[in-house]
Amino acid sequence: MSTFVAILGLAFLILIHEAGHFFTAIAVRMRPRKFYVGFPPPLARVRRRGIEYGIGTIPLGGYVKIPGMHRPAARDLDFRLQPVTRRVPSLVPKVEGVKRLLGAGDYDGARYALEDLDSALRQAGEPTDGLTDVRDALSDDAYWRQVAWKKILVIFAGPGTNALFAIVVFAILFMTGGGKPTATIDQVVPKTPAAHMSLRAGDRIVAIDGHPVKPSDIPLRISSSHGRPLTLQVHRGPRILILGPTRPEKIQGVYRLGFALKGSGLPLPAAAWQSVKLTGAVSRDIVTSLTHLVHKKGREQISSPVGIVRGSSAAVHQGTDTYLWTLGLISLSLALLNLLPLLPLDGGHILLSLLEAVRGRAIAREVYERFSAVGIALVLLLFFIGLSNDVGRIGGG
Repeated sequence: MSTFVAILGLAFLILIHEAGHFFTAIAVRMRPRKFYVGFPPPLARVRRRGIEYGIGTIPLGGYVKIPGMHRPAARDLDFRLQPVTRRVPSLVPKVEGVKRLLGAGDYDGARYALEDLDSALRQAGEPTDGLTDVRDALSDDAYWRQVAWKKILVIFAGPGTNALFAIVVFAILFMTGGGKPTATIDQVVPKTPAAHMSLRAGDRIVAIDGHPVKPSDIPLRISSSHGRPLTLQVHRGPRILILGPTRPEKIQGVYRLGFALKGSGLPLPAAAWQSVKLTGAVSRDIVTSLTHLVHKKGREQISSPVGIVRGSSAAVHQGTDTYLWTLGLISLSLALLNLLPLLPLDGGHILLSLLEAVRGRAIAREVYERFSAVGIALVLLLFFIGLSNDVGRIGGG
């Protein structure tokens, strides 16, 4: 069940990412052609105002089709129409006519010629599906025809939505108990020193090794023990108990007993500010870690979707709050990863749109394709490195 919840959470993050692209494209009159929950082929679909809405067979995330991501080229017709022209050779002149206009950059002329070709295909009893992508790319609302700010806004909206989701989730958690710590135990992690010393959720720590402590001092007193056995004095209902002595364990370089303290909820303004500060700090750490990918230790930190689901599944077992913190961090990571300046990632499209705006003219289709090939190779490399790391972690227990 926890794995299902983890997969559902990752799918939701992908869906809101695509929804960001979708609604922003509509807002700037760059009408998407499709919006799917899940990935095609469709299980069910309906068309409203020129947009196909559907539920995909592959239940992961979502899919948005924005028209004309690249300016159309003559070869775009070859793949779709070669079988048709072999069956109906009389269509060849019309197909070649459209290709010549596309090659010459006469897109208005190509649009009219394409409609003529559409009529000829219908008269010959042939399907016209092969013209759809080229027709979309020649439309006035095609992505490549738009001014730079519109293209950048639509592309940035995807990772921007993921980042906004993280900020909102963090703010809610700060409001509901993730703010200033109290001395009360919120949860005890199983199979840790805290569990072995019979510490329970609801216990209130009043002293460590006989010395009274403030809530903010508790983590520091434990981490500064350097593994020395500690005793805890706690209030459990009307009773005062002495637990331990127990040695803290070194977890991720810090000595811990294995419990979490309850936090007092913050008011909305303070929670929002703490959320923004946390998002900035985590973003800085993620960007710093990305710059270390050239080193072996940096590459060892990469995770694939398998590792993300595994980590999320473990967080589900630790409670709703822990899972939501994890989901927010994953959403923020997805936002920053998608902003890497590589195609087909969003950052690659933003970079090329900025370059086109600076140059004052379009970048050649061939440059897009070469840049995309390099980007796909690097993304696949990162994926397989992450997958290899995840398999090693699972195998190592």
